[in-house]
Amino acid sequence: MTAVLTPKLPPAPALPRRWLGPVLAALAIAALAPTLSPYLGDLVVKVMILAIFALSLELLVGMTGLVSLGHAAFFGIGAYATVLGSPEGGGNLAALMPLAMGSAAGYALFVGALSLRTKGVYFIMVTLAFAQMAYFVFHDTRFGGGSDGIYLYVRPRLGPLDLEQRLHLFYLVLAALAATYGLLATLRRSRFGAALAGIRVNEQRMRAAGFPTYGYKLAAFVIAGALAGLAGFLVAARDGVVNPEMLSWHGSGEVLLMIILGGLGHLRGAVLGAVAFTLLKELLSTQALVGPLADHWQLTLGLAIIGFVAWLPKGLIGLAARVSPKGGA
Repeated sequence: MTAVLTPKLPPAPALPRRWLGPVLAALAIAALAPTLSPYLGDLVVKVMILAIFALSLELLVGMTGLVSLGHAAFFGIGAYATVLGSPEGGGNLAALMPLAMGSAAGYALFVGALSLRTKGVYFIMVTLAFAQMAYFVFHDTRFGGGSDGIYLYVRPRLGPLDLEQRLHLFYLVLAALAATYGLLATLRRSRFGAALAGIRVNEQRMRAAGFPTYGYKLAAFVIAGALAGLAGFLVAARDGVVNPEMLSWHGSGEVLLMIILGGLGHLRGAVLGAVAFTLLKELLSTQALVGPLADHWQLTLGLAIIGFVAWLPKGLIGLAARVSPKGGA
């Protein structure tokens, strides 16, 4: 009698330890979504959208070493493309999301092709100038409704997925955040990410080694713009209204503060920074909690951020580094 040998299958690959925290956090948020009140649910959605926005800038600042003060332009263009491209009866999610990301990526390609020929403070000022140019296009013309902005009367949908439903929007934003985080974590550990890290440390040496640094930086700039456009699409679907202030330098400054507050060079830091910044802003502007100081929340927020940066020069992610010396995403 011939014995039948069953081939031994290799064991399933274990989940890398660095992914355990983000995966558990995403599962916990997904499980808690139905139990959240409308206010808390909306706040969590807002935080997740800002986390996507912060991650998109982290690709430039933390991973490539390109400090941009015009990143809000791509965020706003993505939002405007969503509303302008949506018909009166409501648009198709599968068409509007790529439209928003593609519009933001297209402008990022234009801006990056020119601004990346400069360096240092000149790069910062050129990106700011291009962002302000986009801001005034929407602010001073009827194209985008002028200073009042324009409204999205019917949110996008795709088959059974209807963003008019609170939970549908919640899970779409959560999926977008998970996909953005996973994409950037994968890029960071790829040859492309290694090249960006080399450019951040010493671009001249990378050029001497034969790397086309301009092309790598332009690719990172376009990807970051597309991800900011994704955040813009989601905020337009959430709020149902867009206005030129979304493109202003204040928005670029706020998202830069988020990644500094969370800790540069870490994807988790960008997410933590978005959470901390949003919660600080929410708490310090609530009169029931801080009393008359709520009328001056910008001042107290600024002082709080200065205190955090002075106490934690490596950002909030530095707290985790003190507990565990091993680095992570």
